[in-house]
Amino acid sequence: MITLVAATNNPHKIIEFREILGKNFDVKSLKDLGLKVEVEEDADSFYGNAYKKAKAVSDASGFAALADDSGLIVDALGGAPGVYSARYAGTDGDDEANRKKLLKEMAGVTDFGKRTARFHSSVVIVYPDGTSIAGAGDTEGKILFEEKGAGGFGYDCLFYSDDLGKSFGEATPEEKNSVSHRSRALYDILASEIKG
Repeated sequence: MITLVAATNNPHKIIEFREILGKNFDVKSLKDLGLKVEVEEDADSFYGNAYKKAKAVSDASGFAALADDSGLIVDALGGAPGVYSARYAGTDGDDEANRKKLLKEMAGVTDFGKRTARFHSSVVIVYPDGTSIAGAGDTEGKILFEEKGAGGFGYDCLFYSDDLGKSFGEATPEEKNSVSHRSRALYDILASEIKG
């Protein structure tokens, strides 16, 4: 079994990592190891932020660290919120405020066909020796006019998945994981040889 430390304080991401990677991986949280690692996500790309987080946690823990940076890219908003997805409304992790801001920004786009968007995820594993591997994934959809479903987190209840024909908020965890940006990025990285 390969041990990876998840470089996140987001419990939802840790659950998804464990569900997607399966039984060949022991995904530990920072809490499991009694670590507090704060990383300023100030890179200008998803990959840059993911690498920064994974490097910091690998250095602090002595284990291989897995980090993801992901976000919502809305075409009508020129790619926003992008790397600022978690703090779109100003406060990091305020999902409700972020969704409200997104709906307000999209109010003028009344044609559902023009509300195209995608979730992107970049994942990086950094090893204690400083080497790293990376993967990326996207999932296509549209921004709904109102929230639908109570599942998931972040923008899930506003993101209509083209693959599923419903919002991520209405999807079961298994349905979401079958098509999500994060699962595609993790499968991309699994195509590389992950060292134990």
